Amino acid sequence: MSAPSDAMVEIRSVHKSFGSLPVLRGIDLSVRPGEVTVILGPSGSGKSTLLRTVNHLEKADQGWISVDGTLVGYRRDGDKLYELREREVLRQRTKIGFVFQNFNLFPHLTVLENIVEAPVSALRRPRKEAVAAAEQLLARVGLADKAAAYPGRLSGGQQQRVAIARALALEPRLLLFDEPTSALDPELVGEVLDVIKDLADAGTTMIVVTHEIGFAREVADTVVFMDEGRIVEQGAPADVLDRPVRERTRAFLSKVL
Repeated sequence: MSAPSDAMVEIRSVHKSFGSLPVLRGIDLSVRPGEVTVILGPSGSGKSTLLRTVNHLEKADQGWISVDGTLVGYRRDGDKLYELREREVLRQRTKIGFVFQNFNLFPHLTVLENIVEAPVSALRRPRKEAVAAAEQLLARVGLADKAAAYPGRLSGGQQQRVAIARALALEPRLLLFDEPTSALDPELVGEVLDVIKDLADAGTTMIVVTHEIGFAREVADTVVFMDEGRIVEQGAPADVLDRPVRERTRAFLSKVL
């Protein structure tokens, strides 16, 4: 088993339950290099759980996921999958950036130190090199003047932009965003979405779980609509958002547009 050469991400027959509650019911999805896939759907539809299975923060009960041609969280021996050791999973995660809705910055570290930490500890990069790269990333997200600040002194939008810079510091092959603007005041949403749009323009492969329909329309190559643990509809933004085929998709969009 290996991913096709034109796919960065392959998700095949993924199921996940929490106790007796099925959350993912057989997900199949492919994402090509440089593409942005936006996942929409009501709360409880399985969007965030799906995202967390992509970097093995949640273990799929059934099915498999590959990123850049490599199985995530497992190795294959014949017809069997064997879970990797935690150290090997952590190594894989350095190539799969994850931006959480609640930032998850270290409050006791400065902005610069938050970004430098992972490249130095996980990738063993020389600190001087990591600092120089972090300074460039802060400039890229419009926060060059905040290097010495602590997260608690920043707005939510600024903290999320630092979180994006931190994810980029590991030079991941794939970026995952789990509702990156849901914890922000409305006036701060735009500054974070602008950074993600710039990443899309630069050809970054991304999967974004969001409720921002305008962002999906403008940036996504593919829009996926999920409900009750299944992909109900997927396609180009104009098709899914303007001409949805499924009644469930139409009902959802009528409430959010």
